[in-house]
Amino acid sequence: MIDLVLFDLDDTLHDDTQACLLAGMEAAEEVARERNIDARRLADAYAREAARFWHGISPEQLRTKLAHLRESMWERALAELGIVDPALARRTAERYYLLRKKYFVLFPGALELLEEQRSRGRRLGILTNGFAETHVEKIALLGLAEAVDGTFFADDTGLLKPDPAFFQHACDRLGVPAKHAAMVGDRYDRDIAGALAAGMTAIWLNVRGERLPADAPPPHATVTAFSGVGRALETAAARSRNG
Repeated sequence: MIDLVLFDLDDTLHDDTQACLLAGMEAAEEVARERNIDARRLADAYAREAARFWHGISPEQLRTKLAHLRESMWERALAELGIVDPALARRTAERYYLLRKKYFVLFPGALELLEEQRSRGRRLGILTNGFAETHVEKIALLGLAEAVDGTFFADDTGLLKPDPAFFQHACDRLGVPAKHAAMVGDRYDRDIAGALAAGMTAIWLNVRGERLPADAPPPHATVTAFSGVGRALETAAARSRNG
């Protein structure tokens, strides 16, 4: 039985990677025109800084405003090209944040899947390592605010995936035991490992074709495209009823 489905947000319900790359390139091109530098080198440097930050994010960093953290990322990216200009880094970070919004688009079928899951009487939630500072607005722009019953942000709770306490917190708030809840996400190390540790059903949206980590427990289902998520949830629900 599955009475609650939690979804990761970035690269699960929408293509955040593409939005970040496009906005990063556009922001870098603006700087390149002003400073006569290689826009691609700057965009790539920022992408590396952002990937490093999100890969290694810690609970301590949740106490810092994301705007300040992003400004520091641009400052380091500019420094790679020999530019030390905190004011430019701040301005570029602000432009990047604004530019990114126009690239926020749901994956095809995302809203329809949420509606279909609700029609089955399931509660829905979004569980993200993102900051409420930016993700509340993102969820609204994507048209998801009214499509789910709860949203759970890392900085609001002081918790990060894959900590099973974060998953349990969402289940508790939505009134469903973890054993009757499912998690859908694109990252094994965060979404799937954490859900399994919390005793939830785990659906891995493996859009990057990654291999299961060595000796890692497998998810209950793996799909390679968003279109397969609904079927995977129903198969998992049937197995839990029969098991």
